[in-house]
Amino acid sequence: MQIHQYNFQLKTLKGERAFLADISLNKNEKKQPVVIYVHGFKGFKDFGATNLVAQHFVRQQMAFVKFNFAYNGTTIEQATEFADLNAFGENNFCKELDDLQVVIDWVFDTNNAYAEHFDLTKVHLIGHSRGGGIVLLKAVTDKRINKVCTWASVADYGENWTTQLVENWKEKGTIYVLNGRTKQQMPLNYQLVENYFSNLNRLEIPLLAKEIQQPVLVVHGTEDTSVPFSCAERLNSWIPDATLCAVENANHTFGMKHPWDSKELPKDLLNVSDRTISFFKPS
Repeated sequence: MQIHQYNFQLKTLKGERAFLADISLNKNEKKQPVVIYVHGFKGFKDFGATNLVAQHFVRQQMAFVKFNFAYNGTTIEQATEFADLNAFGENNFCKELDDLQVVIDWVFDTNNAYAEHFDLTKVHLIGHSRGGGIVLLKAVTDKRINKVCTWASVADYGENWTTQLVENWKEKGTIYVLNGRTKQQMPLNYQLVENYFSNLNRLEIPLLAKEIQQPVLVVHGTEDTSVPFSCAERLNSWIPDATLCAVENANHTFGMKHPWDSKELPKDLLNVSDRTISFFKPS
């Protein structure tokens, strides 16, 4: 099988900023299910072994789309570097939801260059970490989505924001989080808090998860030190048609790091990919 990957650009819902996306598919295969992958906080579409993940899905006759959030801190020219920290500071959950809508709309646009290869009755979402929350929230309002899978997802965006933290954040205007890999101090502007509390009707996962009608597979490593396994248990209890998949002894990235030099997927990530593929395939 010859796997093709094509890069393209999209524009945000309001048209003010371009962002990168790519699609991997088998051009000889007609009407493939489409999987859209959503990266997490301090992540990007080509992090670690995600291109190997895409290829693995294509071998199972699925087209695989991934993209950089427009305000994730990367740029068109530097797609794997946080070269625009001002943009990173201006990101928020609503912008990410809107970016995902743009990508979904692109998949459903019959004029796109790959439309003949898509089975639009089987469009699925995968979200990692913070991106897990985004795909769950999107599923609530977009019934074009057939199934959803979360990988190490958060359960509630605002739950770690103590009153003291928020007050300090508001006073300073910006707080900083360390990127342990790049050692960059990454800004989070107070607009993130304002955006969240002004849009709870779109962003409150504990409440909205109960409205999800699609089947959801909740995948989480039992040794995740970034997002505890209890988050998966809570999501599983809230979502009406959810299945919890515990990956024993796996960490937050299922054994993946950046850069990833091997041509093989890490054992845990291969396991997660296979379980996800089985979930997406028709029973």
